[in-house]
Amino acid sequence: MKTKLFNFWHSFRSSYWFVPTVMAVISIAISLGTTTIDTVLSRDVTEKFSWLYSGGPEGARAILSTVAGSMITTAGVVFSITIVVLSLTSSQFGPRLLGNFIRDTGIQVVLGTFIATFIYCLLTLRVVQSGDSGSFVPHLSITIAFLLALASTVVLIYFIQHVSTAIQADSIITAVYRDLETGINRLLPEQQEHAVIEPGHNDIKAALPEKFDLEGWPVAAEKSGYLQAIDYDGLSNAAIENDLILHLNFRPGDFIAAGEQLLTLWPREHWDEKLTERVNSSFIQGRQRTDEQDMEYSVNQLVEVALRALSPGINDPFTAMTCIDWLGAALGHITQRKFPSVLRYDEKGNLRLVIVPLTYADIVEAAFGQIRHAAASHVQVILCLLGTIAAIAPHIRVEERRKILEHQASMVAQSGRQMAALKEDRQLIEERYQLTLQALRR
Repeated sequence: MKTKLFNFWHSFRSSYWFVPTVMAVISIAISLGTTTIDTVLSRDVTEKFSWLYSGGPEGARAILSTVAGSMITTAGVVFSITIVVLSLTSSQFGPRLLGNFIRDTGIQVVLGTFIATFIYCLLTLRVVQSGDSGSFVPHLSITIAFLLALASTVVLIYFIQHVSTAIQADSIITAVYRDLETGINRLLPEQQEHAVIEPGHNDIKAALPEKFDLEGWPVAAEKSGYLQAIDYDGLSNAAIENDLILHLNFRPGDFIAAGEQLLTLWPREHWDEKLTERVNSSFIQGRQRTDEQDMEYSVNQLVEVALRALSPGINDPFTAMTCIDWLGAALGHITQRKFPSVLRYDEKGNLRLVIVPLTYADIVEAAFGQIRHAAASHVQVILCLLGTIAAIAPHIRVEERRKILEHQASMVAQSGRQMAALKEDRQLIEERYQLTLQALRR
């Protein structure tokens, strides 16, 4: 249940309209509150405070109309600039980075400020009265409108500065790294103990019943989409209540087509249609990948920026090396963390879930694999890859991870040597490779 609520909150908060909508609702509440206060304040009280608006109803209407008109116009300009920034980001750095800009709280607050000020002025304008029946000027409310107009001016200056900074490659890469770092702390909270062997396929086979494959029952997916999150607690509860073992076939980030086998449950005698529906509801699918439980997604975003930078059309190896540096920083954190066990037991020690986790080898290959191929003809990028692997070495606590990095360094060096045209370049790569091995084996 917590996973489903977190997924809903993640989707809700990631939408572009969430913050502006909240600010608009707050502006409505403030307008109703200030106009109510104005109705109970006497003229004598308002005249005691020189900073309150002291004009008549015509002047009040003119001020509120001017502020409201300028705010909705500025909001349109801000929205147009944002669309241009999104188009630039999509073409230059990749469409998967658009979500980072849509979730940008700064841009949402800017747009929300203009919309909130516009709504506030409209609601205040309706209570201004003049004529034979008497007049009413909400002095406090109009003063607040002044302050909101001034705040909107400050926000507009911030927006110009923020957008000019946000479209820079270094800022984009750093923002993606922060998301990745947040995901690491959320998904891998525990530190890896030294020399602890992680469970492998043989351990899984030994833990399962002898005739699990023959006597298990496959549960098919009811719809297609990317697996955004899995409600492991919900699956565990279903397994405990029905005395089952569930062997999952997918992990967050995978694409699942309707009819594919989500998992195998054992024993099949405990299966029923309601259980199939309950299992499917624990697999949260959507039209795109998210970083909720998919740490590899943020890694792929950094890799995508690097690959585009190395493409012949852009040919910007310095941006690629910046991505590699940040990937190395992320892998340094990941190398120290304990990955979730593939075997999940209940309180009585009975096996209930066998999951498909993201392994350390998967992360390393996702970070360096595609860049290694694209950078084969860029000697400096190859040297940067090898240097980054060497920088991860001090964080290693498990021998298996050392071997994974050694294998990756070997493939990087081999790719560089094969594509390097000059003997001097091949020698540089070999020297850096040897230094990397020394760092890994130290």
